[in-house]
Amino acid sequence: MNVTQALHSIFDKAIGSGDYDDAIRAKAAGGCMGEELFFEPAIENLQRADDLFLPIHERTDGVDGWVSLEVLQLLAHDTQRAAKALHARADRRSLFIKIPGTPEGLSAIEEAIASGISVNVTLLFSADHYRAAADAYPRGVERRVQAGHDPAVGSVASMFMSRWDVAVKDTAPDGLTDTLALAVGLDVYRAYREVTGSQRFQRLENADARVQRLLWVGTRTKDPAASDTLYVHGPAAPFTVNTMPDDTLKAFFDHGGIGETLPLDGGESEAAPARFASAGVDVKALAAKLQSEGANSFVAAWNDLMERIDVQSKALA
Repeated sequence: MNVTQALHSIFDKAIGSGDYDDAIRAKAAGGCMGEELFFEPAIENLQRADDLFLPIHERTDGVDGWVSLEVLQLLAHDTQRAAKALHARADRRSLFIKIPGTPEGLSAIEEAIASGISVNVTLLFSADHYRAAADAYPRGVERRVQAGHDPAVGSVASMFMSRWDVAVKDTAPDGLTDTLALAVGLDVYRAYREVTGSQRFQRLENADARVQRLLWVGTRTKDPAASDTLYVHGPAAPFTVNTMPDDTLKAFFDHGGIGETLPLDGGESEAAPARFASAGVDVKALAAKLQSEGANSFVAAWNDLMERIDVQSKALA
């Protein structure tokens, strides 16, 4: 079990419902404002969640039972310093710090891992994105091995699914509606098994390092004509994790099932992108666009949250 949703989005909804009125009133009266009015209660919530999941974390020797806290480059000019500071404040060993797997975020990922901070690499949309993140992770682990530190630092690589199909819903060739995300997922899984089966990762595992697991996110089906568990049963594969919003989880519990799992060699992962390319869709360029839009949407959500907190704190005062 992993709690990996965008915490600032959840917090934004909770503030609007009034759930945090008492906390905001008390912390604002104590001098907190702006970002601190988010991080103070957010970290307290994460600590409570961590306490609930701690038995799972201990029983699985740190494989499961994680919680995540997001670090946006908007929050500080030095993302690495922000990650270290938030990790120290939370003071929980089963905490993932979420860092975008953008070109700008890769050095922060390596530095965080080298510092012993567990990382959820977010905003990955393609096999190329995954490989870049999967290179930053072992670089950090290798630095720990060379320094004589414990190399067992947890990490996941979060691959976004549904946004692919939403992006091409009006341009998908006949018969390929709601298929691009799963085709890209196949390609990512093939890259994942190649990376984790490489001699480099085997050497790190021999030194007691952990494998960076692949995490499927963005799994709510947006097309009402498609299966509501499309991005759950579709990318099902060994050694991966799937995160689901409540409605998708309930749907899967009610009528979901897992059939064939993803093939190790990627199967037909090249066929669908090729047909989209013939229809004028540049899949590589679209991956870059989705990652950029994702980063921008996180920043916009953060700005909205800060505005809501400011309005709410003034109203409560």
